[in-house]
Amino acid sequence: MTIKEVCERYNIAAGTLRYYERVGVIPAVKRTKGGVRDYDEEAIRWVESAIFMRSAGVPIEMLVEYMRLFREGNDTLRARRDLLEQVRTDVNAKLESYRKTLRRLDYKISRYDEAIKTGVLTWDKAAIPEEEP
Repeated sequence: MTIKEVCERYNIAAGTLRYYERVGVIPAVKRTKGGVRDYDEEAIRWVESAIFMRSAGVPIEMLVEYMRLFREGNDTLRARRDLLEQVRTDVNAKLESYRKTLRRLDYKISRYDEAIKTGVLTWDKAAIPEEEP
């Protein structure tokens, strides 16, 4: 699969793919005799993994570290697992932040719904969901 096909399939920029390869987020992609990148199934799995991890908010540096550990082999299983555990903790923290934001938005929308019915916008400070610390 060419870089153009990968970009279209995953809605990712060619520059991003080249960057991922250059910094070690994905292994070096095989090339044709003409020097064109040729993404095989293994390379595609790495691209999918990188996209997945980035969508979870994983920093590039962490992805590079994960790849470094992966290349070192099974002696790094615990370190890789710990890295993923850290990612999960970070994602859970973001989810909780989004939940708090969603509660506040729901409250505000409910007040506007009521104002549309009554013609009066009111706020009940005691009913406002907690704010972020």
